Amino acid sequence: MPLGRHEDFTINTIIGPDSNLKGDIDTPGFTRIDGSITGDVNASGRVVIGERARMKSNVLGTAVTIGGVVYGNVIAGESLVVLSSALVLGDIITRRIKADEGCLIHGRIKVCPDEESWASAVSEYRDAQKVKSALPVFSKKAGKDDVPSRDGIPSRDGSPPAKGGSQSRDGLSKEKA
Repeated sequence: MPLGRHEDFTINTIIGPDSNLKGDIDTPGFTRIDGSITGDVNASGRVVIGERARMKSNVLGTAVTIGGVVYGNVIAGESLVVLSSALVLGDIITRRIKADEGCLIHGRIKVCPDEESWASAVSEYRDAQKVKSALPVFSKKAGKDDVPSRDGIPSRDGSPPAKGGSQSRDGLSKEKA
């Protein structure tokens, strides 16, 4: 996709200011978000995240503008604009970035001006996401039962040690005498 300005401003998807969504969203074009989302946003076009938006999401789009809160990673294929009202808690991969004075970004920023560095950065990101999704501690499917035991060593079947017992180094429970 060549670098350049998008002239099509037809909005395909709008998440209004009083909307609360849970789940991943795949949109075919321009997406405007002013509500609350928990789940990834994958757009094939522009993404505008308004000042009132609150997101626990990874965001993927061609040109992304952030004015609200994003807790997750942002991948912008062309450019990223972070407005003064924005808070981004996550890593950023883009070809160009503009961050207004007063915005807050907590994460790594990778700007990739050429095709080779872009492909490498996106590939590394996707590989890391696959590894994280395979580990129950990082997976969205992880529950409270996936937390290691107090000793830091879960038993072989994943259950905590028996009450009054402890665990040996091999993960097997042994009772106190």
